[in-house]
Amino acid sequence: MKSDFDLTKPIAVGSDHAGFDYKEEIISFFEGKGLVYKDFGTFSKDSTDYPDYAHPVAKAVEKGEAAFGVLVCGSGNGVAITANKHQGVRAAICWGEELAKLAREHNNANVLCIPSRFVREDDAEKMVAIFLSTSFEGGRHEKRVEKIACS
Repeated sequence: MKSDFDLTKPIAVGSDHAGFDYKEEIISFFEGKGLVYKDFGTFSKDSTDYPDYAHPVAKAVEKGEAAFGVLVCGSGNGVAITANKHQGVRAAICWGEELAKLAREHNNANVLCIPSRFVREDDAEKMVAIFLSTSFEGGRHEKRVEKIACS
């Protein structure tokens, strides 16, 4: 599988209770492709707080310990807001294949945030596959991405 990401590192995965089933499906997708991942939880459908899972996923990406991250919650907003607090993390909420593609091509996103209440599980898997295999275009987008970080 072609990817810009360093797949010698694990893919960081996390969700809250609303995203638990999707997270499990995404993990099955990774296993089916022989990809290494680290599951930061949650590990059940019991009610929980999304920052408890978004922060560890984002930290793994921020520190370069993970190739990239995938986060799932009900709206995608909570995990994206949380993940984007970390330097060097570019978390993108995607609810369609084209958004996942553009998040990689134009924004060099390194965390995919999926809103489980607004997409079907099979569409979530397609977005993960697209996110994984789409390259950052660089060029005119590079200077824009460089302007994201606060000094």
